Formats: sequence, structure tokens, C-alpha cells
Amino acid sequence: MDVLLIAGLWLDGSVWDEVAAELRSLGHHPVPLTLPGQGDGSASATLDDQVAAVLAAVDSASGRPMVVGHSAACTLAWLAADARPEKVSKTVLVGGFPTGDGKRYADFFELRDGVMPFPGWAPFEGPDSADLDEETRRAIAAAAIPVPEGVATGVVRLTDERRFEVPVLVVCPEFTPAQARELIDAGDAPELAKVTHLDFADIDSGHWPMHTEPAELARLLAAAAS
Repeated sequence: MDVLLIAGLWLDGSVWDEVAAELRSLGHHPVPLTLPGQGDGSASATLDDQVAAVLAAVDSASGRPMVVGHSAACTLAWLAADARPEKVSKTVLVGGFPTGDGKRYADFFELRDGVMPFPGWAPFEGPDSADLDEETRRAIAAAAIPVPEGVATGVVRLTDERRFEVPVLVVCPEFTPAQARELIDAGDAPELAKVTHLDFADIDSGHWPMHTEPAELARLLAAAAS
């Protein structure tokens, strides 16, 4: 199966390299995406540009692909399910939940000169980053790509309720499946509360399992694709 891999803020498609290699060995066809504004020098990229790139990948995939979003990009994966509910076989959300209609995509941190730079590790202390050693932290920070303002502040538009019929797997890294269920039950992830087929998978990692547990993450994705 084609498995589209969409990384979260400040990351490009190369962050999936180890996961992709494992997925190939397990018989799947991984497609890591590098979206507009992720290292192509285009600080003018918008959320619409990134959505269009994701949809182009869905449309060109063989059969019905599985779409994987990490962190903020869980919303991009969900937008793909909304725009192509008949084409997307499953949506996998790694360490995040989709933003609802009418809300901004990811304006979580300070904007400077038209971009949202990586804010350093202070906001991620605790379970998010507990499994990252200093070398990995330095490597992630050094490779971090500032997010264009037009992406971070873009407004999410959801239009097709058939998205709720697309099966969803929530992969839980820095939180547990029980915590994810509690959050959904409390109304903090209203999009997921309406999903017909919703499953959870635990992974013993922080917020970036593609760095610290790539083989296990690939195993979970392969199981979901199968």
C-alpha cells in the first residue's frame, strides 16, 4: 500500500527516512512528503499550498493510500480525508489531533519576519522530549525549517462529513491511549468524537518517534495499512 507521510512543524520529508526504509522492508510503499515552505526557500507558502500538495500526492497514489500526519500535520492528513473521503483508505494521526473548521492551523509560537522559527526546547520539556539525547536535540534544532506565516496562520476549512467515515488510528507517543480517549470524551478533539472507526496504538516514545523509535513506528503503520 502507498503510505503518505507528512511531518509536523519545522520538519521536511527526510525526517521519515528510517521509518520509510522499515516500511519498504515490510512490503509497503512509503511516500514522505516535503511540502511548499519546507526548505524550498518559499516563505510565502500558505496552508492552501500545503493542502494542494498533499491532495496531489493522494491523487497520484496507487490505489487508496493511507495518509499519516505527525503533530500539527495531523490536520493536513485530516484535510486529505475531508477532500478525498472516497480515496483515502485510512488516516493515521501521530502525536496530535486535527484542528476544527474555521480555526487557525498552527499559530502556536511567536512569528518573526513572516515565519515561525523553532522556539527551542523549553516549550517541549517533559514527556515530549524526555527520550531525546542531546545530540538528537541539537540535530533537530539545527535542521528545523521556519514555518511560513501563511501556513501557521492559515484557516482550516472542512466541508465533507464523509470524512468521519474514513477509519482513523491515533498513535499515542507522549500520551497514552487512555489519555487520548479522555481528551476526546472531554470535547477537546471534537473532530475525532464523530469518527465512525477510531482506534488507538501506544508507542513508548516522546513526541518525535520517527527519531527515537522508527522501527516500532513503522511496525504500527504497517499493521494499520494491512
